[in-house]
Amino acid sequence: MRSIFNGKDLKGWDGDPELWSVKNGTIRGETTKEKKANGNTFLIWKGGRTKNFDLRMSFRVSSVNNSGIQYRSRHVTEGKVRNKWVVRGYQHEIRNSDKLPNVAGFIYDEGGGRGRMCLAGQKVIWGEDGKRKQVGTVIDADGFADVFTVNEWNDVTIIAKGNHIRHYMNGRLILDCTDKHPERALLDGILALQLHAGAPMWVEFKNIRIKDLE
Repeated sequence: MRSIFNGKDLKGWDGDPELWSVKNGTIRGETTKEKKANGNTFLIWKGGRTKNFDLRMSFRVSSVNNSGIQYRSRHVTEGKVRNKWVVRGYQHEIRNSDKLPNVAGFIYDEGGGRGRMCLAGQKVIWGEDGKRKQVGTVIDADGFADVFTVNEWNDVTIIAKGNHIRHYMNGRLILDCTDKHPERALLDGILALQLHAGAPMWVEFKNIRIKDLE
């Protein structure tokens, strides 16, 4: 694993300097009534890509609003974008809740048409016919409540190889998704962290590491 956040400043990252900072060794994104996000906005990692990878980090987030980890995504600069840091693609949802289904960990199609592609707890295949099918369960509601700690730091692992994606929370598999969609499956792209538009919120990330896989 190689560290991609130095714990001191945002070298190697790009985002709205009014909303993103480094505090106490963590990346902190924060919106207030005075400093709002004009649409969802992102802190973009400029040091590499997310093709086949093992990504790990820790997060904590306010109970108001939500955040996310974008991967295999793209930076959108054309057309009528609401700010300079618009990102679309796969998102690992970040929330401060242990009650399914509105929890951290599900895959959301940010800026796309598939919404919540795979919920926490599910094993899902998006077929070549473009249809979604749940084929199993990897953790139930009680199991997720046991593994996630509200109002504290939680550890995320995202492993993606080809069209197969797995999300782990605090070392436990919480999601398994295979995306065979002929047009919308994403196999490469950028990494970014989200600040959500709307109600004032904050989110923090630390210990961000990545390993490229064959």
